[in-house]
Amino acid sequence: MLQKEINRVALIGTGAVGASYAFGMLNKGVAEELVMIDLNKDKAEGDAMDLSHCLPFVDSRTKIWAGDYSDCKDARLVVITAGAAQKPGETRLDLVAKNCAIFKGIVGEIMASGFDGIFLIATNPVDILTYATWKFSGLPKERVIGSGTSLDTARFRYMLGDYFNVDARNIHGYIIGEHGDSELPVWSTTTVGTSPVHHVLKKNPKYSQRELDEIFLNTRDAAYHIIKKKGATYYGIGMGLVRLTKAILKNENSIITVSAYLDGQYGEHDIYIGVPAVINRGGIREVVELDLNELEQRQFKNSVDTLRKTMEPVLGKEN
Repeated sequence: MLQKEINRVALIGTGAVGASYAFGMLNKGVAEELVMIDLNKDKAEGDAMDLSHCLPFVDSRTKIWAGDYSDCKDARLVVITAGAAQKPGETRLDLVAKNCAIFKGIVGEIMASGFDGIFLIATNPVDILTYATWKFSGLPKERVIGSGTSLDTARFRYMLGDYFNVDARNIHGYIIGEHGDSELPVWSTTTVGTSPVHHVLKKNPKYSQRELDEIFLNTRDAAYHIIKKKGATYYGIGMGLVRLTKAILKNENSIITVSAYLDGQYGEHDIYIGVPAVINRGGIREVVELDLNELEQRQFKNSVDTLRKTMEPVLGKEN
């Protein structure tokens, strides 16, 4: 009789994002095993103990423990949230050099364990660090995924749902590009239910493009607003990572905006950037190409160029 494969997830980094992810994983019961790894071993051990004490209250049988890089060998998925955090007034791209150096060591340790699964990256700047992980690991591009604009898209849908007084799950629209200041909304394909958003504006004068543009700005700058008020963002990205983990481990073939490698899609090559992609147990099954209008094409090209300009001084020598 064949033994059932155990879905083990290794979490690297037990800071606010990592702990939020672990709490979400426990509540959803997505994986059978969750190993928490951090340079601060006491913090990892404390989190594992605290989370384990939740088990009598939830419908989850997840085994949680604090471990080390050797535990990555049998993991189906490694989720990295470790690295220097974004400070007030600092952009995600300001973190490039310091976090690339940190990641080179982390990914080297993981691969030395014999790991041969999927990487899911959340640390900022996520597009560049996903590219770096792909280079450092030597894994196929489809098995290295960044959280990309999944959270931006969720924020976008939430705010549009609030604006139109519609369940956010019935808003269909995407934020693509860099997870950062050069990202863009794809208004041309955004719908409220089955109605294109521009049709909704035409039919109802109480809605306006000016207010939609304001919603996008609040989407783009949400992290800055949250960081200013409470110092960091972690609940949203934590649950976003749980959603991605579920799509991978449950082989869902779900379409989620992630940082994916482009090899000709959208006319771009050799870059990781936020685009819709089909996610399943193999990682990224395929990139979904949206039919962008001319303005959106220019904005997306600008986002690609912004990432290239920032990453080349740091990662150019790796190519």
